[in-house]
Order: sequence, then C-alpha cells, then structure tokens
Amino acid sequence: MTLRQPVDRREFLKTSAGAALTAGIWRRGFAAEESRSPNQKLNIGCIGTANRAAADIKGVTGEHIVALCDVDRNYLGRAVSSLPVRRAYIDFREMIEAEADRIDAVVIATADHTHAPAAIRAIRKGLHVYVEKPLSHTVHEARLITEAAREHGVATQLGTQIHATENYRRVVEVIQSGAIGDVNEVHVWVGKHWGGGDRPEGGQEPPATLDWDLWLGPAPERPFFPGRYHPAQWRRWWDFGTGTLGDMACHFMDLPFWALDLKYPTRCETEGPPVHPETCPIGLIVHLDFPQRDEKPPVKLTWYDGNLIPKEINGQRVPPNGVMFVGSEGMMFADYSNYRLFPAEKFAGFEPPEPTIAPSIGHHAEWIKACKEGTPTLCNFNYSGPLTESVLLGNIAYRCEQAIDWDAENLKATNCPAADKYIHKEYRAGWEVV
Repeated sequence: MTLRQPVDRREFLKTSAGAALTAGIWRRGFAAEESRSPNQKLNIGCIGTANRAAADIKGVTGEHIVALCDVDRNYLGRAVSSLPVRRAYIDFREMIEAEADRIDAVVIATADHTHAPAAIRAIRKGLHVYVEKPLSHTVHEARLITEAAREHGVATQLGTQIHATENYRRVVEVIQSGAIGDVNEVHVWVGKHWGGGDRPEGGQEPPATLDWDLWLGPAPERPFFPGRYHPAQWRRWWDFGTGTLGDMACHFMDLPFWALDLKYPTRCETEGPPVHPETCPIGLIVHLDFPQRDEKPPVKLTWYDGNLIPKEINGQRVPPNGVMFVGSEGMMFADYSNYRLFPAEKFAGFEPPEPTIAPSIGHHAEWIKACKEGTPTLCNFNYSGPLTESVLLGNIAYRCEQAIDWDAENLKATNCPAADKYIHKEYRAGWEVV
C-alpha cells in the first residue's frame, strides 16, 4: 500500500486490532467522502483519542464526529472501533488541511507542546476550537491563539471543566457579594507533582504503532525511551509539558480569576529547588502580583504544588488541594465541591446570596451551543488566554531564577531579557506557530 492510498474502515479495524499497520499508511488517513449531517449536528474532528482526550470525545458524542487523529494507532484503533467515524489520521496538520471544508470544529487534547500548532491551524481555517488546558506551551502561543480566535470569530473553550460546576458558581457569588470584605490575598495549592528525573541515556526503537516523529512535533528531536514520555509522563519534561503548574493551575487558579476578575499580573517571583534543564520541579511556589481593577484592590496570589504545599494558612489547617481567599472581613476555603468561611464563629448561620450565575448546561455543551448559535462560553480564550499566560509566567520566572517585572501588553519581562527564550520558543520546520 502506498502512503496516500485510501483505506476502508473495515480494513482499518481488522489491521489495527492486529497492530500490523505500518507508519506510512496512516499519514494521510481515509479518503472516503462524508456528507453533512442532516439534523444540523456539528461535524467535529478530534485530535487525540485516549485518556483526557477520550473524556472530551465523550463530551461531544451527541454531535457528528467525522474524523479522528492520534499518533498512537493503538489508541486510534480503539476510538475508531467505538465510533461511526469514517476518516482517521495520525498527523493533525493533514487532518485540518483535508477536513477544513467538511468539519465545523475541532477538539484538541494532546500533549501541551502540540496544543498551539493544532489550534492555530484550525482557527485560521475558520474552525471552532475546544482545547485542553493549558491552552498552550508558551505565553506567546497563548496570546497568538487568543488574538487569532478573536480575529476569526470562532467559538472557543478551554478544557477547565470544573468551571461548569455549581460550587464554583456559589463561591464566585459569595466572594463578589463582599461577604469576606475586600480580597487582596489568595493562596492556591495542589499536592501532586509532575517533575524530576534526568533524560535517559540512549534510546530504543518506538513501537510500530507509534509515530515518534509526529509525537515530537515541534519539539527538538530525541530518541524514544519506553515509559519516559508517552503516555502521560511528558508532563514533567520542559520540551513537552509545563509541570504541575500547567497541569493543575488552570483548574484551581480559575476560581480566583473568575471571582476577583483577574487578568494579567505585573510581577512574578518563585521559590523552588535548583532549576533542572530537562524536567520541571517536584515542588514550586509562585507569587503573582495583580494590579487594582477599578475599585477592586491589588491581589497577591500564591501558588504551591508538590512537596511545597502548605499544611495551614493563616492558622487554618488545609487539605492537600484548595484555594483560600483572604479578605478584610474573613476568609474562605474552597475546592471543587465545597466552601467554608472563617472564622467559623463569625459566619455561623451565614446565608449565601441568592444565585445570580445560571447553572451550566455542561462545559462541552456550552461550546457546542456557541458553535451553532454564537452564544458565549465562560472559558472562551478572551478569559482563558490571560489565565494560561498568568499560569505559565510562573515557569518563566522559575527557569530564569529571578523575580520578573511583567509588561503584559508587550509580552516582556522588562528586567530580565533572558526570559525571552521561555516566552517564545524554537520550532522544528513544519511545526511553526507564528
């Protein structure tokens, strides 16, 4: 079979089950024509098919999924076998190019370093996009994607699914009601870690079912090594992931961003172990200074992860994950599912304000509705782009080993020219994000 020979779905299922496909066959994917859905469902292409991607696919299965893409043909085969999809690809650049006139939207759930190359290509084809968090691998990519989405008028949503929960809505209402007064300090922490380790010496041939060159995408070439990168372990490596900060801060920092109407910080400073050239730290503390917003006071936000999380904040014992708002009249602890006000005796019998934020129809459903009707999504890139930039700024300051003064408008660390190499990055030919 030649590189661009069409392959029948039945043949795909038969050969993929036996892991007998060669890499070349799947570079181009299926060529069968697909007609538009008669019931006005969206035609969607999904980039990434396993793990978090599988949950995102489940979130949009009420629509018409017409194309799938994954560099791992084992994952791809399982997804194709469970969905009535007719076309499959292993290179998302080819999928976007080939499908642009047949699909309305794409869902992107790949390793961090390939979010932007996929998203920017889809947006510039006029496709609506749903992207897993963090939005990008670098601050510059986040800004570029945000501006491109605005320019092309596409519906967008970041994969911060917890934003759609009822508890987050109630927390936002309580904070904005002034129940704990003016909030000028927030602590956010997550007790997991993605970090540590050295690059393995040597390398091995990747399995026949994995296109390692496509998995690397824009990143510098390196040998495959089993168990170190794919699947999941990529999060700990600077070339592919963004550590615990990139993995979890978009979820937990989302709550103070929403409640306090935050956008861009003006200063960032970090605490952590010595910087490793290859891998993220197993514990990190990030201090972000946010300026006054209208009548709202400046905010100092501190992030902690891994082995550097606090056991108590302002005298209150805290669990391994959460957010603590510190106000002039009290404090609030919150996590995904509940909140508590302190001091407890002061807030005994507290009556929360009447709900003003409508229940979500579902995080994926919000995006689908926006694609069809032009309605807003709460985690559109105008909101989640600045959130991602603020999150990733912590990695920049950490890797520069100094506090940075941040000029958000110009994407510059005004006191640290060395930060430029982390704000931007180099791309392998054919994967550029410009």
